[in-house]
Amino acid sequence: MLSPVPTYDLYGESRTKRPDFWLHCETIASRSSTHQWEIGLHRHESFQQFLYIRNGSGDAILGPATVALVPPCVVAVPPGISHGFRFSRDIDGLVITLVAERLRLTAGLTKRPGDWLSSPRLIALPAGDDARYLDETFSRLFAEFEAQRVGRNDLIEAYLTAAILILGHVVGADGIGAAGDANLARIEALKDLIGRHFRKQLPAESYAELLNLSPTHLNRVVRNVTGMSVHDLIMARVIDEARRALVFTTASVQSIADGLGFSDAAYFSRCFRKRTGQTPREYREAERESLRQAAAD
Repeated sequence: MLSPVPTYDLYGESRTKRPDFWLHCETIASRSSTHQWEIGLHRHESFQQFLYIRNGSGDAILGPATVALVPPCVVAVPPGISHGFRFSRDIDGLVITLVAERLRLTAGLTKRPGDWLSSPRLIALPAGDDARYLDETFSRLFAEFEAQRVGRNDLIEAYLTAAILILGHVVGADGIGAAGDANLARIEALKDLIGRHFRKQLPAESYAELLNLSPTHLNRVVRNVTGMSVHDLIMARVIDEARRALVFTTASVQSIADGLGFSDAAYFSRCFRKRTGQTPREYREAERESLRQAAAD
């Protein structure tokens, strides 16, 4: 049986008792450095999170997908989504955690499946005015949070609202409507197909054919909705299954590679390390040691 993903308010902390609490902002380094630059897989039932990556590198696990963090970028994580991070030691950025129902733009996302905020995503920030404006806005938000001046909540809310609206423009969320609903349906159909066929190592072109779309069109839809390519989605599902098998079965690395359709264990190990930063054996040992420590506590 798979170990359940823990649910936290702020990572590793108990629920705040402050009735006025609605937002927390801190540098990514301040928290990740105390966890060996890695935040384990977890979720928040009522919090929306935004991670702004200014410099450095790392990986984000967003639901079943693992994506590389290439700055400047923003990671948006809605409530209830399992997520985790691994950062380089030179990471420079901010993490903003807010009570989703407190802000108009993030309230009621479960009733708005077509909203771009309802799905976890990595948002690459192209060079230009939007990226510069977002950097300034996030910096001002953090400074205002730290200063704790009278009336700061209104100003913080204004900064955050502006940042979310600009991010919406970056991801092209203006015309969500029927086209957005259709694209979300295509993504769900694609994920279902990947779930059924990922062990066969089908190429992206095969999934496009199954969905009666051209490979170019399918890849464009996937990038617009998730920020990833079709191949990224496929490999995220493969690596997710590999993680589970490494931790919760006694199968050899060769056997796991065979079961996931890899031609040989060495190629599987290279793919796994590229997306996790560890070899399969290193990952198995580290995760099992974490489970042993958790059981002993």
